Amino acid sequence: MGYIETKIFEDMQYAVRFPDGYEAGKAYPVLLFLHGAGTRGSDIKNITDHSFIKRPDKMPGFPFVVVAPLCHKNTWFDLFETLERFTLFIASESYTDKARIYLTGNSMGGYGSWQLAMSLPELFAAVIPICGGGMYWNAARLVNVPIWAFHGGKDGTVFVEESEKMVNAVNKRGGNAKLTIYPEHGHNSWTDTYNNPEIYTWLLSHENNNAKQLVDEYNSSQVFG
Repeated sequence: MGYIETKIFEDMQYAVRFPDGYEAGKAYPVLLFLHGAGTRGSDIKNITDHSFIKRPDKMPGFPFVVVAPLCHKNTWFDLFETLERFTLFIASESYTDKARIYLTGNSMGGYGSWQLAMSLPELFAAVIPICGGGMYWNAARLVNVPIWAFHGGKDGTVFVEESEKMVNAVNKRGGNAKLTIYPEHGHNSWTDTYNNPEIYTWLLSHENNNAKQLVDEYNSSQVFG
């Protein structure tokens, strides 16, 4: 069974779950997880007891190092500069395979995942945002990053249109994004998603040779403010 370490980066606590048979000095695929609003707080047990961190117990051979920071403010956007620095720090860790850094998050963390991927697209091999949304006008930043989004068709908390707008915007600009909608699901579209082994296989099918040229379409202040 893998084991969990808790650490602090600047003023942000985080947990690292290492896979079964972890060997120090060996590089592993890293899965960065951004939790939803219900997990916010100052108690790291909110992370170490979280179902996402415990899920590998039910998945023998789970190959990822899972890294999960704890949002101790109102939203990830209140910590966003810290989150960016944290992501760069994790990318430099000795256990990180720099070609296989993946990102996922649900609800508030789904929004955080879309934005973090647009802010640092050169780092991520693939991204799975769940019941989130983002600044779809800036989706050209993701044309080289594979995206698989998930959403509940009856989500009354974050409307499914939020994911649809992001996925459509990425694809309109020539990117590689797809969306799975659970027609009868409400806001919780993450449990079934994270229980699906197919998503982890999909993540591992991508390596980061895809973000060699960043695209920024909105750099004219006279046109775009």
